Amino acid sequence: MLSMTYSESLRSVASRPSPEWGLPPAPRAADGLELRRLRDVRAAARAKTLEEFLRMHGLSLADSTARTTGMKYSIKSRSAEDRLNRQNAGSPSLGTRGKFRAVAMVARSLGQLSVQNAPSSSDSSVKQPGMKYRNLGKSGLRVSCLGLGTWVTFGGQITDEMAEQLMTLAYDNGINLFDTAEVYAAGKAEVVLGNIIKKKGWRRSSLVITTKIFWGGKAETERGLSRKHIIEGLKASLERLQLEYVDVVFANRPDPNTPMEGDPFSSSKSRTFIVEETVRAMTHVINQGMAMYWGTSRWSSMEIMEAYSVARQFNLIPPICEQAEYHMFQREKVEVQLPELFHKIGVGAMTWSPLACGIVSGKYDGGIPPYSRASLKGYQWLKDKILSEEGRRQQAKLKELQAIAERLGCTLPQLAIGKRMGDSGGWLGAAPGISGPCSSSALPPIPAWCLRNEGVSSVLLGASNADQLMENIGAIQVLPKLSSSIVHEIDSILGNKPYSKKDYRS
Repeated sequence: MLSMTYSESLRSVASRPSPEWGLPPAPRAADGLELRRLRDVRAAARAKTLEEFLRMHGLSLADSTARTTGMKYSIKSRSAEDRLNRQNAGSPSLGTRGKFRAVAMVARSLGQLSVQNAPSSSDSSVKQPGMKYRNLGKSGLRVSCLGLGTWVTFGGQITDEMAEQLMTLAYDNGINLFDTAEVYAAGKAEVVLGNIIKKKGWRRSSLVITTKIFWGGKAETERGLSRKHIIEGLKASLERLQLEYVDVVFANRPDPNTPMEGDPFSSSKSRTFIVEETVRAMTHVINQGMAMYWGTSRWSSMEIMEAYSVARQFNLIPPICEQAEYHMFQREKVEVQLPELFHKIGVGAMTWSPLACGIVSGKYDGGIPPYSRASLKGYQWLKDKILSEEGRRQQAKLKELQAIAERLGCTLPQLAIGKRMGDSGGWLGAAPGISGPCSSSALPPIPAWCLRNEGVSSVLLGASNADQLMENIGAIQVLPKLSSSIVHEIDSILGNKPYSKKDYRS
């Protein structure tokens, strides 16, 4: 009887390769060691790369590993590494591979960490909010979700030194959007803004500067949206700003100079002629390198659509953004009208006055305090609005909202800004106040409620001192706390949530 079957004999022969077959010999022990050595070299290289990742974010391996796992590793200690190597004498570099695994675990947990969120080496207990950036409409322009406006403050209520302090603070906290207009302080706001940019020496490519054209002077030809004033007005703004171009130039309200009644052109067609001239002028300044984009401010959705249609008809450049007022008591346009334009033609929203000129801050709860905006000359309309019956009802609602803010651990202004964090536009943060007895506490930040709106690209903040600005910037931290139940509770208190046609159909 044969000792092996036929199949067993074949397997036996196959297990003994002959040199004539040209097959590689069986792996030796030395080959296994070389393979492990190559793996160790690769692990060491990857560990070094990941350690550079941590160092780039201001973190040490030991501290970040302990922060992530709750265990205290002292990999920096030579004795710890020696113990790992002694425990694994058969694999001298297993300690390196273990180090790589530890670093990889930390790196994965920190993958979304931004530089702004990384704790400082000098004071790791201080956490600065990481700025968020969004596209302006459906353009490729990336803007910070919070911007700094210059209405009332720059060149007016605050000194040039305070303006520089505020702008530096904003820039250091990730804000890249700065908004102004030719009409602000009769052009002085642009001068102050331009002087600060030149003095600080910031890279122009790191800034998004916007200005608005409409009111340029007292002469008849120095205002409006004619081709003449758009070109001449923007040239004058650039001279005051000491810049070669602005990133966005806004048409600061529609031009009311329509033909008089009885004129043969007094029809809807005449309105198209005026819009066409504006669109052609905006296209010209962009083609000449004076601006990168153009947008509208205080235009109706119909007027914006008209400008877009004219641009497409004549192969011109359409607007990318609308600056609109948006706060807890002004919601219809930003929440219903502009989202439709965004989805149809890509026009984004940049919002301003999130505190409703300070009303939402609660500062007018007990009347009109001195040094407040409503006490200023020229703001009688605001004072009348606050003291009206509607104003008293708004103050009652704000008292109820204050309880929600306290529950979330934030101020009422921070709550208001964060809820609308999605908006973008002109001056939008806390209404710029006046330095005085009530300026710091009376104007807490409100961006969270505004920022929550996904259709908002940026919310413009206004501030008269550093405390106001930092409080408004802190609204970014409130944004994640605004759950659907909180938003529903806020809407129930306000009782003014607008509904679109889609909402009615559902």
